[in-house]
Amino acid sequence: MLAGFELGLDSPAFAVQLRVLSDIFLRLIKVIVAPLIIGTLITGIAGHGDLRKVGRIGWKSLVYFEVVTTIALFLGVAAINLTKAGEGLAISTNTIAQTPPNSTPPHWTDFILHIFPENIVQSVAENQILQVAVFAILFAIALTRVPEQLQKPILNFAESLTQVMFRFTNIVMYFAPIGVGAAMAYTVGHMGIAVLLPLGKLLFTAYGALITFLLFVLLPIAIFARIPLKRFLAAVAEPATIAFATSTSEAALPRAMECMEAFGVPRQIVAFVIPAGYSFNLDGSTLYLALASIFVAQAAGIHMTWPQQLVMVFTLMLTSKGLAGVPRAVLVVLLATSSTFHLPTEPIFVMLGIDALIDMARTSVNVTGNCLASAVIARWENELAVTNLD
Repeated sequence: MLAGFELGLDSPAFAVQLRVLSDIFLRLIKVIVAPLIIGTLITGIAGHGDLRKVGRIGWKSLVYFEVVTTIALFLGVAAINLTKAGEGLAISTNTIAQTPPNSTPPHWTDFILHIFPENIVQSVAENQILQVAVFAILFAIALTRVPEQLQKPILNFAESLTQVMFRFTNIVMYFAPIGVGAAMAYTVGHMGIAVLLPLGKLLFTAYGALITFLLFVLLPIAIFARIPLKRFLAAVAEPATIAFATSTSEAALPRAMECMEAFGVPRQIVAFVIPAGYSFNLDGSTLYLALASIFVAQAAGIHMTWPQQLVMVFTLMLTSKGLAGVPRAVLVVLLATSSTFHLPTEPIFVMLGIDALIDMARTSVNVTGNCLASAVIARWENELAVTNLD
């Protein structure tokens, strides 16, 4: 990462060309995700056969996700109201150089429908993590309802597939330093440091809020759940670093699952909680959504009362679910929210200048939060296979 940062500063033109190396790394990671989720969920659910336990893990995970992401939303609102980073920002049409993705406001029925796969091959091809997970869960439940002699071949195949994909991940990780360095070099070389100056206050607010969330929300949760901190930090260091450099939660998913299983979280819990968290527990993204929405209003000179801000927060609680684990996907929800509350889009285009740099931090928080969630649920189930000593 440091070498890529330095290369981006010294030779920006050359650094921009290194994007192909980071893209290769991301492609190799993406090809792992679907087979790994299918294999781990089938062996985790059908291998144990305790469907009541699966349901118990499910509702505990959803309760945890909702509580933590709601705290993240309110923290984002509090941070931007404290710093008022959007007030006095000069909006220039010259900054509108990039068109964000389609901003059609999502409806809650669209999200519910999108959870269920229509074509599993298409879901795998498009890396729709939640759809793949739903298919794997239903497939595993169906597998428990057939005679044992018919279960064994598929369970053996799923176990073999899981082990092979973990070894596949280890091979790809040899390329990780090059991919991560290239991603950092491209970001710095493409964006430059000068872009930070006019939006430095927003960058400071976002990083400050994310660090506050780590220290005053996730850390107390870890302490309360008696998670051994040193071992946990060692386990999440590599997935969080990959997420920071690539700005892609998806890139860190295989390594995160492998590291948390090695940490002591049972495979059944890892296989369910972490993929589900990629749609329901994106702490960093939801915090930034709340912060950025108020920033847009401040930059446009629109005063929003606390009741209006609360309505926006509860709207974001719904629209933020199902965010894709890809770079800048948060902009889709941000644009949709702005449309819903009749906020101008110009400040969003201005924010694109530093979104890549903020995306690094919020993606790392997403990955760290999901890893912690799996450990907390495992402790809740009294199945965390580590000592209480730090």
